[in-house]
Amino acid sequence: MPALKDKALTLLGSATIDSKTVASTTIFTTPVGKVTRISHVIVRDPTASMAGGTDFKFGTGFRNNAAVDLSSLTTLGTDYMVLLNATAAGADQKCTEIAAATAFALQVVTGTTAACNATYDVFGFTT
Repeated sequence: MPALKDKALTLLGSATIDSKTVASTTIFTTPVGKVTRISHVIVRDPTASMAGGTDFKFGTGFRNNAAVDLSSLTTLGTDYMVLLNATAAGADQKCTEIAAATAFALQVVTGTTAACNATYDVFGFTT
């Protein structure tokens, strides 16, 4: 029986990540023999204010590698943001498939001012 990830838009991976420290953390890796199409990422439940966190990047062409500003997530435990795979809401934009065995990762470039973890949920599908 095929996996749900091959048949429906679904949660591909989820990780709670240190959002202050400059680093790259893998959230999902495309299975061998498949390609992945990411539709959106939800950033949720910060453990502290994400003020100062102005440059987060998601690997493999998500939002054309543009910096994502998460500094408006200032209420711990309840704030969340939906990041569509487009740099402007409603904009048509070419996206890039993620090749087999390739990691989809969060890269913290300019992280939060305070020590803060947040959960990053990645949605999409594989074929």
